[in-house]
Amino acid sequence: MAVKKLTLSAPEEVIAETKRIAAKKKTSGSALFVRLFQTIDQECDPKDALGPIALSASGIVKLPADQTESELLENALGEKYGVR
Repeated sequence: MAVKKLTLSAPEEVIAETKRIAAKKKTSGSALFVRLFQTIDQECDPKDALGPIALSASGIVKLPADQTESELLENALGEKYGVR
């Protein structure tokens, strides 16, 4: 992917905090911006983050109304690994 320069304006406090976080994570302010933007984009439409197979399979299964997704996962893993 080609990288181009983008100039942003922000309050001094935000710039200082960005530099502090980037140093702590051993990355750059630009890399933080890219990760933030990608995260926001995925939150806007999480189906964009799915691959074509997962996307085509989504919505096929009806989950029981009396169990949460977490409970279903817990039960399935318990059965798989013999923990009950």
